[in-house]
Amino acid sequence: MVKTALDNFRRPPCAELLGWRLLDARPQEGWIKLGFDGKPEFCNPAGFIQGGMLSAMLDDTMGPAVLVMSEGRLYTTTISMTVNFLSPAKPGPITGEAKVTQLGKTIAFVEAKLMAEDGTVLATASASERLLEAARVVK
Repeated sequence: MVKTALDNFRRPPCAELLGWRLLDARPQEGWIKLGFDGKPEFCNPAGFIQGGMLSAMLDDTMGPAVLVMSEGRLYTTTISMTVNFLSPAKPGPITGEAKVTQLGKTIAFVEAKLMAEDGTVLATASASERLLEAARVVK
């Protein structure tokens, strides 16, 4: 496993809830691959994972892509995020991948996708992210 800036960060409670875990990363490319737990508790009455939970997974994939690319110098706060739900998500392992498409001085643009264990693309997203210097965020 490649060493990243995430090695020095404690996972927040929301990441714990989602079962967030780093699977792979290419920091120089702004690319990251994460694993999530699609828990039965996340399901809607039809038995599929609720879209808001998938959106949270996408959001929690794109922010870390920026953090890894910036070597831990930049956090993000989402300005806007567009999500496309492509296939119903059943409970089970979910993989997320994100790529920073542009890293500016104050804004980053990021794209992500979630996949089921069999490779089916469940959802995609694109986001614009405000960049925050980590030194100003962490006390």
